[in-house]
Amino acid sequence: MGVPPMPGPPGPPALERAADAAYDDFVRYARALGSFGRGHHNLNYMVRPLTEDESRLVACDDGAPVTVRARIPSALPVVIRTWPDEAEILNTICGVLPHVPRCLVKHADVTILSYVDGVPLSRVCPNGTHVDPGLVAALADLLADMTQVRRQHLPPLPASWPRSSRDSRAFLRALAFAAEEQIRQRNRAEFGGLFAMLGIPEDAMVRFAERLPALVSRPFSLLHTDLHRDNVIVSYAGVPPLICVDWELATYGDPLHDLATHLERMEYPDHQWPAVIEAWREAMGRRRPKAVHGLDRDLKHYLAFERAQSVYPDVMRAASSLGDSFDQQRLDAATRAVHRALLKAEEPLRLMSVPDESEIERTLFRWNESHGGLHNRDRSVSEIVWERDLRVPPHPEFPASAVSRALFEEGAAAADRVFKGTAHLNTAVRVRGVAFPVMVRRKVGAADARERRFLNEHAVLEAIERSNVSPRVPGTSPRVRAPRVLALGTSGLKEQFTIHSYEGSADEFRPPEHPADGLRPHEADDLVDQLLALTFVDCERLDPDLRGWDFYRGLRDELVRMVNHLPKATGDLARELGLPNGYRLGEILDRHTLVMRRPVLLHGDLNPWNLVRQDNGGLILIDWEMAIVGDPLYDLVRHMHLTPTRPEIRERLFSRWDRLLPEECTKGWREDWRVYRWMEVVRSAYVDLDRLVTGDSLDAPNVRRAVDTYAMTLAEATAALGLSGKLTANPYLARALPHGDHGGRRTAGVSADL
Repeated sequence: MGVPPMPGPPGPPALERAADAAYDDFVRYARALGSFGRGHHNLNYMVRPLTEDESRLVACDDGAPVTVRARIPSALPVVIRTWPDEAEILNTICGVLPHVPRCLVKHADVTILSYVDGVPLSRVCPNGTHVDPGLVAALADLLADMTQVRRQHLPPLPASWPRSSRDSRAFLRALAFAAEEQIRQRNRAEFGGLFAMLGIPEDAMVRFAERLPALVSRPFSLLHTDLHRDNVIVSYAGVPPLICVDWELATYGDPLHDLATHLERMEYPDHQWPAVIEAWREAMGRRRPKAVHGLDRDLKHYLAFERAQSVYPDVMRAASSLGDSFDQQRLDAATRAVHRALLKAEEPLRLMSVPDESEIERTLFRWNESHGGLHNRDRSVSEIVWERDLRVPPHPEFPASAVSRALFEEGAAAADRVFKGTAHLNTAVRVRGVAFPVMVRRKVGAADARERRFLNEHAVLEAIERSNVSPRVPGTSPRVRAPRVLALGTSGLKEQFTIHSYEGSADEFRPPEHPADGLRPHEADDLVDQLLALTFVDCERLDPDLRGWDFYRGLRDELVRMVNHLPKATGDLARELGLPNGYRLGEILDRHTLVMRRPVLLHGDLNPWNLVRQDNGGLILIDWEMAIVGDPLYDLVRHMHLTPTRPEIRERLFSRWDRLLPEECTKGWREDWRVYRWMEVVRSAYVDLDRLVTGDSLDAPNVRRAVDTYAMTLAEATAALGLSGKLTANPYLARALPHGDHGGRRTAGVSADL
C-alpha cells in the first residue's frame, strides 16, 4: 500500500477504514476553508493538524499538518510516467533524500503525504522574473543532490529503459518513444485530427528519436523532471533552504535531462540561462564530475526534446480550455498558447510550416464545435452555423442537413483523414445518410502571389460535371474523373469551405497514391483520354472572352508580370545568377510565334500529387485551382515538365494525344511543344529560386523535389534563353543557397510552381 511501518495495531483493514474516514473529513474541512489547489493531475488539499488518533495511524507527530492528494480521473494523459505511483517513489528515496515528502497513507486513488512547511518559490519569484543568484545555486544543489539516489534505491524500471546506466542516447530515445506512446497515441482518438490540422505529422516523435546523434555517456541517477517554481518550496526552517515536491514524473536517467526540463519550465529570463547552466555545472561537478561531460554539446538535444514533446500537452490543454461555452478572450489565449508551442516545436520536430494565429484560431474554433460540449452529439450537429454561397446551388444528393453534419465530422475527424498541404486543408468524412464519402476543403496559408488563378474551382468542377452527364456520341470520349462540388459556403469564423465528393481509394480513406516517379503505360493512356474529354467541356460559361485569345502571348505576359513582382531579394539573386529581369525576359520570349489551336479547358497543374491512382488502374484529377482555358498542348507539356517522364512514356503520350484529339487542337504541335517546355523551365528557375530564398512551401513534395535539382534547372533555363549562367562562375552563391534542410524543415524533392 505504500505505507511506512506502523507502530503496532490497528492492522490493514482498520488502517484503510481510518484512511477513508480521515480523507472524507479532510476534504470536507479543506473545502470549508477553501485551502486546496488543483494541478494538472491532482487535487491537493492542505488540511488541519492531525488528531492524536490519526497521528498514531499514520506514524506522524500529534498536530502535524498533512497534504491529501487525489488523482483526477478525467485528467488528460499529457505527461511521461516512468513509475505509475508517486507513493512508491517517495517511500524508496526518503532514506537518501530525507527532506522530500513522506507517504503516510496510500489508499485507492488517495495519497496522504507529510506536509512541507514553507511557500512555493513562485510566490517569492513569479514566473518570468529574475531569480536571485543564491537561489539559482540552491536549485543547482537540489538537482545535484539527486545523484545520490542510484538505481538500487528505486522501484523497478520499465522494460523499455536502457540496459546500460550510462547510455545517454538510448535514454533520450526511450523518452521520445515514451512521449509517443504515453502522450500522442493515448490522445490520438480525441486530438489526432487537431494535431494533423495544425501540421504536426503522426510520426513526428518517432522521426525525432531516429535522428538523434550519438551522445556523450553520463552516469544515470534519479531525476525529478518537473522542477518549476510551483514545485520548489522555500522552507520556513531554512535547513535545507529549498525542498522539491510533486515527484510524480520522476525518472532514472541522464542528469542533463533534468537540467533541460528545469530550464524550460522555470521560465527564467533569457539572459539568466547561462548563469543557471554554469551553476549546474559547478554543483554537479562537485558531486559527480562525470555527469557534466559533454554538457555544452548535448544540452541542445535535451532542450529540443522538451520543446518537441511539449507541443502535445500544450495544444491539448489550450483546446480543452475552450469548453462548451467560451468568449473571444479565451479563444485568443488558447490561440496564442498553441502558436507558441508550435514555434518552439518547429525546429526539433522539423514541422513543415507553422500556421499563423488567424489560421490556428479558425482551427481551434472548428475543432471545438465538434468536441467542446457537455451537450450531446445530435445537438452539436444542429449548432454548426454555416451560410451557403449562392454561386453553388443546393446539390440534389447533398442537402443542407448533410452540410452541417459534414462540418461537424470535419472537426471530429481522425488524423488519418486529414490531408494538409500548403494551400488547402482537406478532411475526408462520412456523412450519415449520404452514400459516398466527401472531402471538406479549406484554404490555408497566405495567397500565392506568384501565379494568379483565373477560374473559380467550383465553377470548373460544375462545368466538368455537366459535361460528364451530357449526351455524347458513342466512342468519342471518356469522362473526366474529377471531384464533384457539393456545397460552397462559410462557417465558423467566416471561413470559406468547399465540400467535394471524395475521390480516392474505397478502402476507408487509405492515403492516396500518386505517380510520384512517373506514369505507368496504362496511366499515360488514361491521362490522354481525360485530356481528350476536356475538349468536350463547354468553356463559354467559364471564360466568355476566350475567342481570338492568343494563349502563348497571354502566358508570356503573365510570366513577365510574375518576374517583375518577385521580392527584391529574389530578384537581386536572380540577376546575380544570370537570369534577366521581366522586361528583358519578355523580349526574349517574343522571338517565338506559336500556332493558334482551339482553346479548351486545361487543368493547369498536372503534377504527380494532383493525380490520384484509382484501385482499377485509372487516374483521378484533383485540385483544379489553376485551371485555365487555353492551348491543349500546354497541359500535356507542363505535365511532362512537372513529372519524371521516361522517353518511351513521353513518346506514348504524344503519339496517343496526336491520334485522339481533333486536328484543330493538335496542329503544329511538333514545332511548338519545345517552346512551352523552355517556358516552363524558365518559369521554374524563378519560382524555385524564390522558394529557396523565402523558404515558402518547402513542405510540398513537388517543391522539395524541385529545390534539390535547382542547379540543373538554372542551367537549363539560361541555356533556353541563350544566356550565360553565373552559378559556376561564382561558387559562393551556390553555397549560399539552402540545400537539404532549410530552417529546420525537410527540403527534399521537376518544378515546384504550384
